[in-house]
Amino acid sequence: MAMSMVQALNSALDVMLERDPNVLIFGQDVGYFGGVFRVTEGLQHKHGIRRCFDAPIAEGGIVAAAIGMAAYGLRPVVEIQFADYILPAYDQLVSEAARLRYRSAGEFWVPLVVRAPYGGGIFGGQTHSQSPEAIFAHVAGLKTVIPSNPYDAKGLLISAILDEDPVIFLEPKRLYNGPFDGRHDRALASWAQHPTGDVPPGFYTVPFGKAAIVRAGADLTVLAYGTMVHVARAAIEESGFDAELIDLRTLVPLDTDTIAASVRKTGRCVIVHEATHTCGFGAELLAVVEEACFYHLHTPTERVTGFDMPYPHAFEWEYFLTPRRIIDGIKRVMSV
Repeated sequence: MAMSMVQALNSALDVMLERDPNVLIFGQDVGYFGGVFRVTEGLQHKHGIRRCFDAPIAEGGIVAAAIGMAAYGLRPVVEIQFADYILPAYDQLVSEAARLRYRSAGEFWVPLVVRAPYGGGIFGGQTHSQSPEAIFAHVAGLKTVIPSNPYDAKGLLISAILDEDPVIFLEPKRLYNGPFDGRHDRALASWAQHPTGDVPPGFYTVPFGKAAIVRAGADLTVLAYGTMVHVARAAIEESGFDAELIDLRTLVPLDTDTIAASVRKTGRCVIVHEATHTCGFGAELLAVVEEACFYHLHTPTERVTGFDMPYPHAFEWEYFLTPRRIIDGIKRVMSV
């Protein structure tokens, strides 16, 4: 059935609340109000206040409580209202959640999911638009997941809830209600007309560590995730080059086999993300490409990213990656 990403995520939570009595949801405004983006709408009414409830504005406390719950048998799914505000909980995630299985020699583990809307494109300004994925991908013991469409969002979230280790689940908020190709001056699109908007109503999973080849091609490989999958596809179609587009889906674990096979075939690679350039996840992807494909590359790998600055409110579309910037990157690797 046709679902937006909001509806698909809601369906995943509903399915898992019904399936497993140990699953529960809490966070700021997720209960009665249904979440600032309505991802948890109706879940408290259906499953009760003990299964879906509100928490104070205290991200460190939310995650700390969830770690304790997870260590003793529950499967909490907590929402950080915006990914920008996850940093007060960073020490809990790094020092406790990510380390507990290792330091207890497997006696305890933390089946915890931390959901957070991330990224720009909605005029959220500098404190509601950041892309913090790289700081979590750096931490051993955490898994980092970023869907780009409703079908994957539901399947990946169910996989995250089933996982025995802590998962950071970042949701591109610019994609909540429709695919976005980076052209803000055009009419909004709907997931109802998109193939990945057709989402099964019941239980299914999308595996971690398996990227999706969104578009096959022979001229070059484009690596992207989240909103940038759609922006990159628009750029490829406009560029006139036959690019292979890969949606990573999960940054940790990373599907290095699919990346390497594609780059060895095409000999060229462009990496796209909206996070800042320096130490962004694109740097890790570039290292993977160089290590696995160095002797197959015809040109240096190109990164097209956000700028090294706070996200500007007044100049949203000067900062946000557009197809034009990606096309320029494609032309650079194709010009040699």
